[in-house]
Order: sequence, then structure tokens, then C-alpha cells
Amino acid sequence: MDDTLEELQGWFAGRIPSGWFTGPPEVMADREEILVVGTLPDVELASGASAATTEAARLGRIKQHREDTRETRMRIAREAEHRFRRKVSWGARCGEVEQLFTTLSLPMMTRLRMPERQVLDTLVDSGVARSRSHALAWCVKLVAEKQSEWIEELRQALGHVEKIRDAGPNVV
Repeated sequence: MDDTLEELQGWFAGRIPSGWFTGPPEVMADREEILVVGTLPDVELASGASAATTEAARLGRIKQHREDTRETRMRIAREAEHRFRRKVSWGARCGEVEQLFTTLSLPMMTRLRMPERQVLDTLVDSGVARSRSHALAWCVKLVAEKQSEWIEELRQALGHVEKIRDAGPNVV
């Protein structure tokens, strides 16, 4: 990934129309995709509104934002895809509710031995997952959730390795 996260954040912050979000959007990226998630102003409801009413109102606000900004989001995404050579996906957050739209779902090549396949099959057979692919995604989410501190340490270490590599000799 040649582009720094700071460059991506800056580009999107400068390109997204003011007033869309309550602050700069959150920008995340990997090798294939750039995900831009903005926070919308929370809904105003009568005091004592139920949790279901609040969630429905927040989902409605996100849906309205998605529809109202579609053409401009598509134009910004095309520019970014051309510039950064990755797909752009969008999402919005309103209060406690977050929705992602047009995100990539990529097939991953794996070579699993029987014990690993049996774990996936157990998840499928028990109804936890719909398929081996879904079971594998479930396992990845579980590791990310249960080992988040360790994963963050790995990311920080990789960032340090990148800085050292960039400071080294430029051999072509």
C-alpha cells in the first residue's frame, strides 16, 4: 500500500462536501479497499422514546443520507479509485447505529487440512454459519474481537517495520 492512511484521510476530508458529517470521516484501508465512514447528526426524538424507535429513526437517517448523497459519493469514489487504485466503500454512523454500504466481499484462497475443515464444518452443521466461507469469516471476526490487543500490537510492529524499511537504502 503506497498511500499513507494520513494521505487518504486528508484527501477524503478535503473532497467530501462540508455538512455531510459531524466531523472528518473515519477512513480505513487495506490492499483492495478504502472504507469511508462518517458520523451523521443524531436524531431528535421525544423524551422517553423506546430503543426500537430510536434505532428505527437512526436507520432512517442513514438511509436518507445514502440516497441523498449517492451521485456525489459515486463521483468521489471514481476519482479515488483512479487515484489510489482501490475500490471505495462507504458507511454511515448515527448514534449507536452503523451501516456499511457497497463494501467488498472477497474470496480468499486457503489451504486447510482436515482438522481445520472439521472446525468449519462443525460451525456449519450447528447452524452458526451458512457455509465454510461464512464459518471462516466468523472465525476471523472472533479472533479480531478476542485478540484485539494482540492484533493492534502486530499492526504497530508492522508500522515500525515500514518506517525502518522506508528509511533504508533505495535499491532499484
